[in-house]
Amino acid sequence: MPSHKLAKIVIDELEIIGYSVAGEESVVAIPQLDVIFDIGKAPDQVIPINNLLLTHGHMDHAAGIGYYLSHRKFNGQTPGTILTPPNLISPIQQIMDAWGQLDGNSVPGNLVGVKPGDEHRIKGNLYARVLKVNHNYGAVGYTILEKRKKLKPEFLTLNGRQIVELKKQGVEIDYTTEYPIVSYLGDTSYMDFSEIEHVRKSKILITECTFMLDEHRDRADAGKHMHIDEFAGLMEKMENEHVIITHLSQRVGIGQAKKIIKDALSKKVYKKTTLLMDRKWF
Repeated sequence: MPSHKLAKIVIDELEIIGYSVAGEESVVAIPQLDVIFDIGKAPDQVIPINNLLLTHGHMDHAAGIGYYLSHRKFNGQTPGTILTPPNLISPIQQIMDAWGQLDGNSVPGNLVGVKPGDEHRIKGNLYARVLKVNHNYGAVGYTILEKRKKLKPEFLTLNGRQIVELKKQGVEIDYTTEYPIVSYLGDTSYMDFSEIEHVRKSKILITECTFMLDEHRDRADAGKHMHIDEFAGLMEKMENEHVIITHLSQRVGIGQAKKIIKDALSKKVYKKTTLLMDRKWF
């Protein structure tokens, strides 16, 4: 039996599964891309996924790291890879070492420090690009991109034998295009993410919008989170096909949040926007 009930949203061939409530737990995974964004309390459903992309070290986003790594070992899986802000590598290693002592077995993991602008190959032609957000020290977000090779226009009329010959001569016959599939912002206060092309054009944007009520604007500023008024303005500049809201404050219910979101957003933006926690569970 799974340890958690997770929300599930299906977009084309991708399943977005997770649980995200501010201060309680945040974990969002896309199995088809082999990535988990933050780990929450490490629900069983995400353990087989090989890549954990950690945005920051707050407990509700990072508490399950030890269980994720040790349970992979228990299941006979390879050590998971954790992308993390560099300032968290030493504390995470200490956690792994401590759990190894408590458990009587080592807790293996591949820790990779990343900063805004870095790229890490996930698998095949899928890459994680790290982006700057504004939360606590070192916090980051991620975009998953597919990189595709295309033949340069001047070579489109050549046959296969001619292409092979050019390659032998060391001629660069193709160029790389990028298709941003999903961007995950983690926790962040307002930034103009529309200025980051691969975020603006991601097919799917997974973004926090923690606070909904007028009287909670100060809370949003103090905790470096987004308020619905800021979110609404930002979304008008984005080009995403789908927007998924995470990290809703416990101070507002789903029904009330849905009404506030509908009132705040234009019809065009509202039509493509979904609350993660308003989806069916599995």
